[in-house]
Amino acid sequence: MLGLPSSTIFDVVANHLEPKKTLDILRHLCQGQTEPITDLCRRFNEKTNDGRKMTTYSDLLQGAVTSIIDINEDSDLDSLFRPGGTTALRAQVGGLDDFELICFVVVM
Repeated sequence: MLGLPSSTIFDVVANHLEPKKTLDILRHLCQGQTEPITDLCRRFNEKTNDGRKMTTYSDLLQGAVTSIIDINEDSDLDSLFRPGGTTALRAQVGGLDDFELICFVVVM
């Protein structure tokens, strides 16, 4: 799956249409932390060669983008059958180049 080891499994627990749920999950995961966890940062930096080997995380990001595209397509199709107009004719998200990564959180 996405170039990840076959034992790697991930599920989308909140999609891009649920920003509040996503922020609630992140807030819960970071609750009580006012500073980065130094040991985890060190382990992450060792694992990624100080961010130079990010293939695993790039693959996860690609999976997230694929999920966004799939959800948008489903939402566009559903909008054809709802009153109030459709979103199907609006600009389409084509891939990773349509996004700008501004931050990320690693959960280890």
